Amino acid sequence: MKRIARIAAVLLTAVPALALAGTSAWTLDPAHSHTGFAVKHLVISTVRGEFGKTTGSVVLDDQDITNSTVEATIDATTINTRVPDRDTHLKSPDFFDVAKYPTLTFKSTKVEKAGDGKLKVTGNLTLHGVTKPVTLDVEGPTAEIKDPWGNTRRGLSATAKLNRKDFGLAWSKMVEAGPVVGDEVSIDLEAELLKSK
Repeated sequence: MKRIARIAAVLLTAVPALALAGTSAWTLDPAHSHTGFAVKHLVISTVRGEFGKTTGSVVLDDQDITNSTVEATIDATTINTRVPDRDTHLKSPDFFDVAKYPTLTFKSTKVEKAGDGKLKVTGNLTLHGVTKPVTLDVEGPTAEIKDPWGNTRRGLSATAKLNRKDFGLAWSKMVEAGPVVGDEVSIDLEAELLKSK
């Protein structure tokens, strides 16, 4: 009887480890990742920009992708559209108001397969003090590879579209052709992930 109890105890201890066998933790490598955006200007052209600093973490369960999670933080103060005066305006209360809201955050609520090598990641995006659900269309993650220093890495690409006015970024002016700044913003993320040790 004692032997059976000991075996049962070993099995109960092993179950959580088995459940987590396909799970791995990753951090976003900011030196090899990019967060960009694009928005229409005067209806006729597209202005592109980027955020210089994005950090994040990913938990991947390759056996059951729905158990995976994603969290990311974007430093709004690092916005760059290659025009200093425009960047200053974007940091002002007319747009991001970085003095009050210095970061954008994303926290996933659902991860699901969306075809071969593709995922849909739905989560809450907090921007300008407003939290709304956003869905990322993800390609990847890639297979694991080893870099020259023995670190394990994976990559992924993600895109999303959002209406800036939903987050209180409502500034614009009207001209004959339409609004100076379009409402729809396209987001793109290229992420290189580093496996946690």
